Amino acid sequence: MRRSKDSRIKATARREKAAPGKAMKEKANRVLSELKRLYPNPHHYLNFENPFQLLIATILSAQCTDEKVNEVTTDLFRRYPGPGDFAGEKLEYIEEAVRPTGFFRNKAKAIKGASEAIVERFGGKVPETMDGLCSLPGIARKSANAILQHGFSKVEGIVVDTHVIRLARRLGWSHEKDPTKIERDLMTLFDQHEWRWIPFYLKNHGRTICRAPTPRCGECVVSIVCPSALIEPPKK
Repeated sequence: MRRSKDSRIKATARREKAAPGKAMKEKANRVLSELKRLYPNPHHYLNFENPFQLLIATILSAQCTDEKVNEVTTDLFRRYPGPGDFAGEKLEYIEEAVRPTGFFRNKAKAIKGASEAIVERFGGKVPETMDGLCSLPGIARKSANAILQHGFSKVEGIVVDTHVIRLARRLGWSHEKDPTKIERDLMTLFDQHEWRWIPFYLKNHGRTICRAPTPRCGECVVSIVCPSALIEPPKK
C-alpha cells in the first residue's frame, strides 16, 4: 500500500513537472500559427537552381542583403556555373566578382576553397550530409542546415540567424545566447515538419514588427503572450 501511494505521488510530480513544458510548447505553436497567417507562402530568399548555387549564395549572404546577393549571382553563375570553374579561377578575379557583397576577400577565399574541396574530395558534387558540408570552407551549421533543407529537402535542424536569435529570446522560447543551443531549444518546442520554415516566419516578423533594437509591440498580434512585450513595452 505504501509503495502504491509513493508511486502515485511520484507520478503526480512527474506530470506537474512536465506540464510547464507542454504548456510552453502549446503556446509556442499558437504563436507560430499566427505568424503563418500573417506571412503566407514561405519561400527561400536567395535565387538558385541547384545545391551548388545555393552554397555559393549562402556564403555571399553573410553580412549582406538577400537582394544584393541575388543581384551579384545573376552574372556570377553565368560566369562560373560549377565548382570546377571557381576552383580553376584566380582568387583576385573571384574577389572582384563578389566585391559588392562586402567582405569580398574572405568570401572569395571561402568560395574557391569550398569549390576545390568539392572537386577534390566529393567528386564535383555538393555533399549531402551535415558533416560533409561543415567540412567546407565558409560553411558552418547554420549554412549547412539551409543547404540541406533547400538544396536537398533534408531537414535535420533549424537555421538560426540574427532574427531567429532575437525573436526566440524575446518570445521566451530560449534563454540561450549560443545559436546551437537556441537551435536545440527550438527543436524541442516544435515538431520536425515545422523546422524548415520557422526561420521564414520569424525573419519576416523580425523585419516588420519585432525589430531591433526596439520592437513595435503595440502592433504585434502575439504581444499578449510575449514575455518581452509585457516586461519591456515599446517607448513612445
